[in-house]
Amino acid sequence: MLYLLALIGAVTLAVLLWKAYGPTSRPPSRVMGPDDDPDFLWKVDREVHRRRSGDGTGESDQERDD
Repeated sequence: MLYLLALIGAVTLAVLLWKAYGPTSRPPSRVMGPDDDPDFLWKVDREVHRRRSGDGTGESDQERDD
């Protein structure tokens, strides 16, 4: 009987250690570049609209660079 309890304890300990330190079942998350990030694209689009309608100078970007 004592051997059965020791076996159950060892299996339980092995399972707990495997869950704590073993390999994960999830694949690693994909790294998103800024051109794939919806928040980044929304901010860029908002900035473009703000520059086109809100600067009030009437100059285009090319005229401003010269």
